[in-house]
Amino acid sequence: MILFPAIDLKNGQCVRLEQGDMERATVFNNDPAAQAAAFAEQGFSHLHIIDLDGAFAGAPVNRAAVEGILKSCPLKTQLGGGIRDMATIEMWLDAGVGRVILGTAALRNPDLVHEACKAFPDQIAVGVDARKGFVAVEGWAEATEMLAVDLTRKFEDAGVAAVIYTDIDRDGLLKGVNIDATAELARATSIPIIASGGLAGVDDLVGLAAVESDGVIGAISGRALYDGRLDAAQALAMDGVI
Repeated sequence: MILFPAIDLKNGQCVRLEQGDMERATVFNNDPAAQAAAFAEQGFSHLHIIDLDGAFAGAPVNRAAVEGILKSCPLKTQLGGGIRDMATIEMWLDAGVGRVILGTAALRNPDLVHEACKAFPDQIAVGVDARKGFVAVEGWAEATEMLAVDLTRKFEDAGVAAVIYTDIDRDGLLKGVNIDATAELARATSIPIIASGGLAGVDDLVGLAAVESDGVIGAISGRALYDGRLDAAQALAMDGVI
């Protein structure tokens, strides 16, 4: 299982939001590149980056910060936020991002997901962010009537590398990952699932490892790592965690 430390970017800073609310942001580092380098030094192999401002704007906003991260460390990166067209996808991949995440675009323009997967095999992920099972888009500000499982199934044969499934109600609150919902989604699709939202400590990783055979291949940790509730060395020493 891949453990992705998260860097969420707002105004060029590393922040963590509570339930996706931009007004409930805590700044953890003013230097995203230094934070990425610190994660690399701790032994992580991958990095999850979200341009929060970009998610609301519908276009990249924190480009300089992302480019600084890419230059600062060798981690395999996945990036989301404001990526809505092929030109932006290609721009980020050319810049060195390993995989781009399509969230709002996956709902609004599913053809883009199919086109991007054909053009860039294994470099396209879909972000499925849900509140009480229903997808939310536009930086989680807009609720929809689309079930997370139904959106995921739209891309069953598209060649999507992974689905990042976020339980918005738990995100940033350290309430624990919604393991049951994550496993249920994984069982409903052949697309690998990465769990996000609420990871609070080692117990969550143990719980996710128990459903790894269902198709849960990774987990994203933000606040728990920044707060020290999840010890990086202890997590990475767990059997099967990289």
